[in-house]
Amino acid sequence: MASALDTLCGQAFGAQQYHLLGIYKQRAMLLLSSAVSAPVAVVWFYTGDILRLFGQEADIAAEAGAYARWMIPALFAYGLLHCQIRFLQTQNVVLPVMAAAGATTLCHLLVCWVLVYAAGMGNRGAALSNAVSYWINVAILAVYVRVSSSCKKTWTGFSTEAFRDALGFFRLAVPSALMVWSSSQPKAADVRAINQPQHCFLGVDDPLWPRLCHKVVKVVATTRVSNELGAGRPHAARIAVLVSVFMAISEGLVIGLVLVSVRNIWGHAYSNEEEVIKYVGKVLLVISVSNFFDGIQCVLSGVARGCGWQKIGACVNLGAYYIVGIPLAYLIAFILHLGGMGLWLGITCGILVQVVLLMAFTLCTNWDKEAANAKDRALNSSLPSDTAT
Repeated sequence: MASALDTLCGQAFGAQQYHLLGIYKQRAMLLLSSAVSAPVAVVWFYTGDILRLFGQEADIAAEAGAYARWMIPALFAYGLLHCQIRFLQTQNVVLPVMAAAGATTLCHLLVCWVLVYAAGMGNRGAALSNAVSYWINVAILAVYVRVSSSCKKTWTGFSTEAFRDALGFFRLAVPSALMVWSSSQPKAADVRAINQPQHCFLGVDDPLWPRLCHKVVKVVATTRVSNELGAGRPHAARIAVLVSVFMAISEGLVIGLVLVSVRNIWGHAYSNEEEVIKYVGKVLLVISVSNFFDGIQCVLSGVARGCGWQKIGACVNLGAYYIVGIPLAYLIAFILHLGGMGLWLGITCGILVQVVLLMAFTLCTNWDKEAANAKDRALNSSLPSDTAT
């Protein structure tokens, strides 16, 4: 839901309504903590009872419930952290975010060891260490925002305006959440059902470093498009889209060639059986195609966020995966008896449909109109700077 800030903060920054970024961030932090994290925290608090209600064994339910309760502090920090990250990313402040994450990771190693082993808290210590690390990350970024000259215009102090227009925020936040959830959930469900020895390196079930590359380009696309639209530069926004898609295609081709090149070798890392090696080789062929189209849809989804098309993106993702991807995966895997290969082929078809639909919306876009809408959104939300306290 914090993804709504990709649109709001990005377009406000482009329109030079800098004080709005701080207000949007405060509003998001307030609403996500009270209206989202708090209800989820209640569910986590009673996780053990809920699991027992659904027939889970008492000892497993108790352990899972205890872990969930100790994770509650991390829940609130996680929401605040994403608000801080989006606040900074949309104004092209990236290095401090990376540095804060790196410092937090180093701290997490020590905190986790102390709580899990030194303090003897076990699983509870692992849960609590997440909370400590998230709060450390939040604190580092909060201090940076407060003292850095790069945020002098965008953070003008706490404002009562953060309590206004909650509905406007949720109009973007809810579709944003649906957009992310509908895109990731089916793929995760499908690929984890593949009980084969290709869960390796890459994952191979859900390639790690290719996905990271996709997300990097996606963030760049979202930031550039939202900034240019907010600044009233439709031609520059269109160029940003073209460059981002070109980067996604180039990255997809390079990774695809790597996967295809090692397809007959990679299986040897897991087994000497010829059948397993051949199977991994076949799966890598499908994964290379899936990764190629997934990179393009990832960037186009970033463009959708930058333009404020979260509702369109949510509908496209839901339709592509639940109307096309999942049924085809079931048909190919279980009716045509292709097993794990069928699951991958089905979900790849869903990704392809997603790419076609998002590309169609992007190509048919009137960028002049989108720029006017973005500028209107920022200017209509503009507030006198003396409202900050």
